[in-house]
Amino acid sequence: MPLTNMSIKHPLIEIQNSVHSLRKRSSQEWSQSVFHIEDPAWTPGGAGDSSRTASPRTLVESPVLPHPIPLADPGGQVSPAEDRESPSLFNRRSRKTETPSTSTMPVLRRSTLSSSSDRMARLQQEKQMLKEEVKAQKELVWILHKALEAAQLEKRTCAEFLAVDGEQDRLELLRHRERQAANLQTQLEEARMEAEAARRSLAERDVQLAELQHAVRMLTEKNNAKQEVIIKLSDQVTACLSDPRRSDLSSGGRLESQTLRRLQQDVENLKDDIEAYKTQNKFLNSEIYQLTKLWRTSSEQEKSLMVKCAYLEATNCQVESRYLGVLRKLQETKSLDPAQQKAVQKMVEDALKGELKKVMKLDTDRDHDEYGFKIIPDYEVEDMKLLAKIQALEIRSHNLLHQECVERPLLSRWAQYLAGRSDDDLCPSPELKILVRGGIPREYRKRVWRWLVQARTRTTRERHPQRYQQLCEKSRMSPHPASRQIQLDLHRTLTTNQHFSSPSSSTLQQLRRVLLAFSWQNPAIGYCQGLNRLAAIALLVLQSEEDAFWCLVTVVEAIMPQDYYTKSLVASQADQRVLKDFLAEKLPRLAAHFEDHGIDVSLITFNWFLVVFVESLPSDILLPLWDAFLYEGTKVMFRYALALFKYKEDDILKIHDSVEIYQYLRFFTKTISDGRRLTSIAFGDMNPFPRRLLRNRRALHLERLQAELRELEEQQKAFVTESTERKDKELDNMDARTHISTCNEAARWAARTGDQSSRSVQRGVMLPMGAPRVEQKQEDLLLLMCHTMLFVLLPTV
Repeated sequence: MPLTNMSIKHPLIEIQNSVHSLRKRSSQEWSQSVFHIEDPAWTPGGAGDSSRTASPRTLVESPVLPHPIPLADPGGQVSPAEDRESPSLFNRRSRKTETPSTSTMPVLRRSTLSSSSDRMARLQQEKQMLKEEVKAQKELVWILHKALEAAQLEKRTCAEFLAVDGEQDRLELLRHRERQAANLQTQLEEARMEAEAARRSLAERDVQLAELQHAVRMLTEKNNAKQEVIIKLSDQVTACLSDPRRSDLSSGGRLESQTLRRLQQDVENLKDDIEAYKTQNKFLNSEIYQLTKLWRTSSEQEKSLMVKCAYLEATNCQVESRYLGVLRKLQETKSLDPAQQKAVQKMVEDALKGELKKVMKLDTDRDHDEYGFKIIPDYEVEDMKLLAKIQALEIRSHNLLHQECVERPLLSRWAQYLAGRSDDDLCPSPELKILVRGGIPREYRKRVWRWLVQARTRTTRERHPQRYQQLCEKSRMSPHPASRQIQLDLHRTLTTNQHFSSPSSSTLQQLRRVLLAFSWQNPAIGYCQGLNRLAAIALLVLQSEEDAFWCLVTVVEAIMPQDYYTKSLVASQADQRVLKDFLAEKLPRLAAHFEDHGIDVSLITFNWFLVVFVESLPSDILLPLWDAFLYEGTKVMFRYALALFKYKEDDILKIHDSVEIYQYLRFFTKTISDGRRLTSIAFGDMNPFPRRLLRNRRALHLERLQAELRELEEQQKAFVTESTERKDKELDNMDARTHISTCNEAARWAARTGDQSSRSVQRGVMLPMGAPRVEQKQEDLLLLMCHTMLFVLLPTV
């Protein structure tokens, strides 16, 4: 029974009322029941009689039956009503049993059976009533337990309330109890709501269960119908097979014997044809097998010949490259006489314009790679054309030698790694790191780059899913201050690339939208020269404006250090100092060579780092560098910068003129043809290269650089102040000289006119009528000097 209406203040009264109502209800139910239990009437007797009256209650017969039926008490004794049966009745019964007649035996048996069944029914009813009574007693005990717990809780509450001394504390205790009551009420409401929800869910499930049961019944009926149809058809087939004449009659009549023999003959002929075709098929299969073996053998031979031809062509390219290198060295040699120099020059011209051009010239479709970059670089200097030929031969030789042994195994490893993986399944791992360092094949580069970008910008993109579209709309509605500079730099971006060479190219417009969107994405940077190259590489690989935008955000905001592309470029300058430290550690001979000739490598490497080697390396080396850069971060830039110097260290050490060193450093990165060797140097020879060391050195040089900048700003402010004071002193001196000369002129004028007021003019007190106004001239001169000074100092400020 629920206790929601029970009072906590007076639990004993509520318990009494509950017990009273329960007893009253149970007594009414028992009185209205078919079975009514009363105390048996006591009859005085002996000890035997008293022992027999031990049962407290006797079952009274229902009004339907005329006489009570005696029951056994719980002790196993018979009730007093049974003992008080009259002797005459017993005698009559004994007589009836002694002299039974054949006519009354069935009636007596039926009456005995009916009385026993009625007795059994009454016993069952009594058992059910006893169970209900026990259940009611259990409920009463449960209610009493709950009431006792409530009383104990109220007792403790009252004890706590009486134990508190002050009224304020008692009031606080009451408030605490009220809050507890409110919390319990809230929990009760929540429990009711959950129960209601559970009931609704149960109802819905019941409806679903009913629907499913209905569907099952329908399917069962359909199945039964199909089974009946199958049985009928089976019976018909059996009948037809057992009576051929009937089947012939049902199918349209009996076939003639001649037609039947003809059909049998046709069947025999068809069987013979099948056997012949089987024999012919076996023969053809053997022929096809032999042809397949011959084709495989010829394919293998062709493949081996192609490999041999590629090797020979690569060797030929190497020989021609060495020949052109010898010609170049002879051309640079100054000890040759004029005739020899003329002969060498003629050989060089023949090499540039003769038959070698046909060997070196690639197909028209292969002038550019898959991303639109030129395979053979163009050199503006006429003397560098021979070097371009040499480099083209080396690239051709390298591609021929490494196509079979490097590219195809790399492609198979990537295919095996990405097989069965979605973009969500990709996660950083040592295996993926090794694969990325080896380079991503063109077939998978777009997918892997997109995953790398999403991994670094997932939080921002989930928070702003339509960010790029909103920024594009904003750039259309309100032009950014950097839009003019962006428009100017568009036509300076990757000018040798097919996709950016035409002014009307659609890729240029995509690049413009990406750069404008980023200028609104990061107002602290807006736009910096160099971002156009980063966005262009992202566009070429990802082939999507939005993906290219998020790639640019990843590089600038997630990978590069802070303030790398701001106006001060503080972080970029700090990285150049860190590079010099690593150069002195990893390549001490080259660093000493640069120091001896006064070479500042930051003049060359600053642009490398700012645009991540774009337009400084061939595309087949640049894109693997970007693969590792997007995965590992800025540490890759230092590795490759040091690897470039290591790759050409011997050639640089041979140059002992600072101007020639600068000229060589300006273009030597484009002459590197063996990207695998460069990668091996970057990730093998440059080890160890801990990230913590890079981070600590960056912080050290950044702090020093910021201190130097603060000192420089203070010096500039002091210089401006000093310059202003010096200008003021010069103006004061000029003013004094001007005043003295004016007074002297006035005095001379007064002396010439013979006026008495000349003394007043010398004192500067008054001037005669018609004299020039000295004060007005002086004010005009001072105003002119101030304007001139502001014009001079404005660019400095």
